[in-house]
Amino acid sequence: METSSIEQFIEGIPKAELHLHIEGTLEPELMFAFAKRNNIKVNYENVSEVKKAYQFNNLQEFLDIYYAGANVLITEQDFYDLTWAYLIKVKKQNVLHIEIFFDPQTHTDRGIPFETVINGIHKALEHGEEKLGISYRLIMSFLRHLDEASAFKTLEQSLPYKDWITAVGLDSSELNNPPSKFQRVFNKSIEEGYITVAHAGEEGPASYIWEALDLLKVDRIDHGNRCLEDEKLVKRLVKNQVPLTICPLSNLELKVVTNLKDHPIASMLAKNLLVTVNSDDPAYFGGYMNENYIAIARALDLSKRQITDLAKNSIKASWLDDTQKEKLKIQIETYFKNS
Repeated sequence: METSSIEQFIEGIPKAELHLHIEGTLEPELMFAFAKRNNIKVNYENVSEVKKAYQFNNLQEFLDIYYAGANVLITEQDFYDLTWAYLIKVKKQNVLHIEIFFDPQTHTDRGIPFETVINGIHKALEHGEEKLGISYRLIMSFLRHLDEASAFKTLEQSLPYKDWITAVGLDSSELNNPPSKFQRVFNKSIEEGYITVAHAGEEGPASYIWEALDLLKVDRIDHGNRCLEDEKLVKRLVKNQVPLTICPLSNLELKVVTNLKDHPIASMLAKNLLVTVNSDDPAYFGGYMNENYIAIARALDLSKRQITDLAKNSIKASWLDDTQKEKLKIQIETYFKNS
């Protein structure tokens, strides 16, 4: 199949995004705009210098720049503008539904009130649904490099906004921060009515995926690449159709894989794992949804059928209701048949 044909097919296919950190959509141009607006000095002279800094050898190197960049986010308007810019981008990429993370501790630890963060993000998401037709769910992530007491404090801060938040997640530095570290706060989150998800098996071992399933009672696994190292785990994930939110360009940039031709997503599909394609932190990793689909399709020579299955998986793995899911899956299948 010709590359141009695959690109056009990917650009047009309806899809959902389930693994996106809104702070990770902070493009260099926005960073400078917010810094100027808020009178904050950044450690870069221009946009080109920022882009050169976006070269990482591992997850921690990325996180260091990620958290530094977040320092320019101060006001409710900043969080609104950040989220709106993302919505405009994915609207052009035919993303119809999003389930996105935000990291309150990244901001509250800097003295930014929880309500400032969530008000800005929520208003933009509401406007996106009204004006752009993009439905959404919001996931509040705990930072795993901090202690569980900090996570409990964040959970408490979230309770007045429970109607706006669907789930809680677990992100940041995976190594040496196992899911078990947060078992009690996840149990409390479930008591409060939140769905749970967790990053596991990206840099951390397959055992972290077991912990996320058994101790945190997660609905899906974010990343999960290393599940393939444990056949018993693969069988469980397949049997229960636990979604894996895979992020190809992120995996490449963070050296989880050294070449996309070696990416496990095709093997995962062949094993009937419920895998989805997502962009993670697109401003830092070189691409939003379509760029991730196109990159992995080129590298692994994916067929239109495989791409269609990935797009349908993104709907199946979402928290849309069954009626909405069926409608979107039919839309995707119709697009495939007419292509």
